[in-house]
Amino acid sequence: MSHHSWPGVYMYTVDTRSSCDLQKLYLFIYLFLKWNLALSPGWSAMSRSPERPASRAMAPMGIRLSPLGVAVFCLLGLGVLYHLYSGFLAGRFSLFGLGGEPGGGAAGPAAAADGGTVDLREMLAVSVLAAVRGGDEVRRVRESNVLHEKSKGKTREGAEDKMTSGDVLSNRKMFYLLKTAFPSVQINTEEHVDAADQEVILWDHKIPEDILKEVTTPKEVPAESVTVWIDPLDATQEYTEDLRKYVTTMVCVAVNGKPMLGVIHKPFSEYTAWAMVDGGSNVKARSSYNEKTPRIVVSRSHSGMVKQVALQTFGNQTTIIPAGGAGYKVLALLDVPDKSQEKADLYIHVTYIKKWDICAGNAILKALGGHMTTLSGEEISYTGSDGIEGGLLASIRMNHQALVRKLPDLEKTGHK
Repeated sequence: MSHHSWPGVYMYTVDTRSSCDLQKLYLFIYLFLKWNLALSPGWSAMSRSPERPASRAMAPMGIRLSPLGVAVFCLLGLGVLYHLYSGFLAGRFSLFGLGGEPGGGAAGPAAAADGGTVDLREMLAVSVLAAVRGGDEVRRVRESNVLHEKSKGKTREGAEDKMTSGDVLSNRKMFYLLKTAFPSVQINTEEHVDAADQEVILWDHKIPEDILKEVTTPKEVPAESVTVWIDPLDATQEYTEDLRKYVTTMVCVAVNGKPMLGVIHKPFSEYTAWAMVDGGSNVKARSSYNEKTPRIVVSRSHSGMVKQVALQTFGNQTTIIPAGGAGYKVLALLDVPDKSQEKADLYIHVTYIKKWDICAGNAILKALGGHMTTLSGEEISYTGSDGIEGGLLASIRMNHQALVRKLPDLEKTGHK
């Protein structure tokens, strides 16, 4: 059983070395008993009396244990057992309470046997930590240049749906940190979680000062109303092409299907944006936006499809910015202190998209007074299926519904 630690995190990894720990424990018990018996008065008297009859020497009454030694032995034994198996047993009990699904760890600070409540402020703190820890894995794998790239199949548009070691390792860190802290909540993640790779990653319950400054009081909600959406590596295609500026890790918490808090982390610039609806944020909107001839950020894979209709709607002065990653595109609408981040006035997507790609951005925009809807202006629910068919339109400090009415052709395109 190995024990690793980061700031804010304690991680136990259960492995086959537990048997070695048991052997050490048995050796410790044997040596302690031998030492204690050697020091007992009865044992010493027997060892010094060769004339004592054999039957007398072997009598049980000749062996006397020191009460103090026994007490010390028991305390040390309990301490060793606790050190060896506290993390493991915590993970086992958590798994039992989760009905055997892959997750781990002791119950979180606000979790109860029946689900209970969770504190959104604490969930924000853990979400930020999870995004950063996942980002560390993403950056480490990319810098090693050993991606173990493979395809999960084709997207609806016919592109390769790629996966790398960065996706897998980031997903493992993010999922288990959140599941350990909040075992009663539903977590949806882009990548499969393998129970064989289970880790128990314990949060130290410390909330960062920047969060405490913005969110001054706890915000309790029923655990059963919460759905967490994780994207362990957004812009995998760009990641394989070493286009690092587009890559993000994201966590979103939805309550009754409504996005309530979002975290977008850029691993290669180490910038993190977070926000809570009716709470606070560490990011803000820009001072002005161009609604008449907007700069529109769109997916690199189908920029031409959007450009044709956008030019018809807003005129020839409209600028189309092809970009990778939904997280990057949302940050393009905000005042982000990152020199590699492009600036846009609108974000438009016209094809099917997964909810873990957009939930965090939706929450951040909503917290700042912005909007993210389908192309027909409908709010997006973050329960049920893991994707939406109606494309999306994201804006901030603009008349969002007026923009929706300007884009009827894009709505039809989004349903293809």
